[in-house]
Amino acid sequence: MVISSTNPQYKEITIRRRIASIFNKREDDFSSLKDYNDYLEEVEDMTFDLIEGIDVAAIEAKIAKYQEENSEQIMVNRARKAEELAAAMAAIKAQPAQTDNDDASQNSQAGFGTVPQGQYAPTVAGGQPRPTGMMGPQPLPLGGSDAGYIVENEETFRRRARAGGWSKEISRKRAFEEAFGSIWVS
Repeated sequence: MVISSTNPQYKEITIRRRIASIFNKREDDFSSLKDYNDYLEEVEDMTFDLIEGIDVAAIEAKIAKYQEENSEQIMVNRARKAEELAAAMAAIKAQPAQTDNDDASQNSQAGFGTVPQGQYAPTVAGGQPRPTGMMGPQPLPLGGSDAGYIVENEETFRRRARAGGWSKEISRKRAFEEAFGSIWVS
């Protein structure tokens, strides 16, 4: 399959969708996590090579061979994904409407629709449910509740800021440019 598009992002998206529809095994299809990770790494290597145009003929042959050998499992996994999506859509449509006007207006103001506050909405494609309420249980960031927000001391903060490319001079220059850029002379 040759993709001729001038937009490289379109090319990458097209290739990734195609590869994902063929190599659609899940973790529970493997006997160990290592086997699953090896599979994912191999798929990503092939995807990268196709995007970059590296040895395309050999990769296309490998994809065709895999598709031929695993056609039944590919179809089963596609059907399973479609069933999960249909079930999620049905669950979303089956959510009961709020009768209490205060709760309904509070939820709609927060952008959560008709899902009761503090409950979970179904996910679209597996994984964990999404929190929908303002006061309900919320997921914590990786590494604990304060991960990434604690700075040990001011020197550590300055060192991290410099490593990220930030400096006082750049901030000062930007502030002056923004201030003087807003002055209109007539």
